[in-house]
Amino acid sequence: MYSFNNDYSEGAHPRILQALMETNLTQNNGYSLDSHTDHARELIRAEIKRDDAHIHMIVGGTQTNMLAISAALRPHQAVICAETGHINVHETGAIEAAGHKVLGAGTDDGKLTPAHIQRVLDHHTDEHMVQPKMVYISNSTEVGTQYTKAELEALSQFCRSHGLYLFMDGARMGAALTSRANDLTLADIARLTDLFYIGGTKNGALFGEALVILHPDLKPDFRYIIKQRGAMLAKGWLLGIQFEELFQNNLFYEMADHANEMADRLRKGIGDCGYTYRWPSTTNQLFPILPNHVMDSLAQDFLFSVQEVVDDHHTCIRLVTSWATRPEAVEAFLQKLRGLPRE
Repeated sequence: MYSFNNDYSEGAHPRILQALMETNLTQNNGYSLDSHTDHARELIRAEIKRDDAHIHMIVGGTQTNMLAISAALRPHQAVICAETGHINVHETGAIEAAGHKVLGAGTDDGKLTPAHIQRVLDHHTDEHMVQPKMVYISNSTEVGTQYTKAELEALSQFCRSHGLYLFMDGARMGAALTSRANDLTLADIARLTDLFYIGGTKNGALFGEALVILHPDLKPDFRYIIKQRGAMLAKGWLLGIQFEELFQNNLFYEMADHANEMADRLRKGIGDCGYTYRWPSTTNQLFPILPNHVMDSLAQDFLFSVQEVVDDHHTCIRLVTSWATRPEAVEAFLQKLRGLPRE
């Protein structure tokens, strides 16, 4: 059984493991106050062209989202996201557990626009309702789509004119930045958002996300919040070493580019077989709609997840490629698909 179930089924890129091994017996200061984490921060600041950025290394995406959102919002305030947003669907109510309502907006492609946000604002008018204060977006999104520079610029302008923080979940940032459809850079994202994070867990690290805080009001005392929420890793250099390696010698982009290349092969092969997609994904998550008998046959040899039932005879599945996806596994999937009758 070969897994296309997610992009974190493998451990980590060998260069990251080698870096961890080489430093294994070196003593470091704890709690991300070590030289490796400092160097990783310098590398990221250079990449985003923002010397003023505060950067915090967090173990996982859910913790990062919860910390960022709960730190930014006052008790009566809420965050707006697409209905498909990770904080709305897959984090077990972590944001609500921290005391903040998530306001989901229906979208066709997993992306928010100023019009979506305006509709939510129009509905929340006084102190009898929560006050929207933050907009949460993902790039790439939970359905594999991504924001263009023009779309992000429009969102940024709207949020700033309406006093809303703009927060980008970058769990799959690498996939978005190396997609053939991308026209954004990390420097663009730093210019247009108030805070965002760079995902390592889903791009070849053992674990870890780098939260980048840009808005001056959100920077003070953030380490206190990390500690209070139980998210401060004592051996913080294990995060620092990984991001130090990710942002040296182009490794972060190389791994994401491989994941996208494998997805492109799957995308073309599935399309050549005559199947369509639930969403126009351009990154490493694919959502083909398959006849149930085809899905069941593929499931005998490959792991993947069911996204949604389309009708009595068709199902949308999710296929995910990673930095470690083997070309021969992609070809094996397509070869089996080609051999299955559509009816």
